[in-house]
Amino acid sequence: METNATYTSLVAVGDSFTEGMSDRLPDGSYRGWADLLAGRMAARTPGFRYANLAVRGKLIGQIVADQVSVAAAMQPDLITLVGGLNDTLRPKCDMGRVRGLLEEAVERLAPSCKQLVLMRSPGRQGPVLERFRPRMEELFACVDDLAARHGALVVDLYGAPSLADPRMWDVDRLHLTAEGHRRVAEAVWQTLGYEAQDTEWRTPMPASAPPGWGARRTADVRFARQYLLPWIGRRLTGRSSGDGRPAKRPELLPFDGSVA
Repeated sequence: METNATYTSLVAVGDSFTEGMSDRLPDGSYRGWADLLAGRMAARTPGFRYANLAVRGKLIGQIVADQVSVAAAMQPDLITLVGGLNDTLRPKCDMGRVRGLLEEAVERLAPSCKQLVLMRSPGRQGPVLERFRPRMEELFACVDDLAARHGALVVDLYGAPSLADPRMWDVDRLHLTAEGHRRVAEAVWQTLGYEAQDTEWRTPMPASAPPGWGARRTADVRFARQYLLPWIGRRLTGRSSGDGRPAKRPELLPFDGSVA
């Protein structure tokens, strides 16, 4: 049963997850769950407008400084905010500061739209997640508290078994595949009260034989060379993959929905 089908505009705020990495289109650009969601909404609402302010690599402080005021000024019907996870993955992370900045973002965004949507981000199975799990869960507890206090919706991706499957994650082990993004779009769609298009988005993929030892070692070497070492290098030098990169879709403009 649909509870609300009247949204006419969407502004997405966040980092690489909302930018759409690694759902790559043929031209090399990224699509992602927010584009897919906007496409669905545009298909049923003539004149639907969409902006995506997300930039890869951004910390919650940068999101607050660069995106929150812009999104609030647009006064859309719907705002999605996903941020803070990059902070939790840093070797040194002041969780008190992260919580405070997230609270500031919510307090500024909630009054500027009809509906604010927050998320408990998905977590890939593996040793990296286990190391940072306490911080992530502290962040998600803050998300739940803020949503209750400010009337925001929470999309629980962290609790979805399907999105924990390593096969839903790209070779960089940090970003979802196209199928992962599709399932996230479905999760947000249903949370907004629209009729499900995929009632099984939480269901894990069918089991398959695990790759052999040689294939795993080859994948590990590729991951370390192409992704892990550059990521460590950026951390050591204070750089970010999003430095100097503009917002994905900086203006709230009509969206034709062709990505869906």
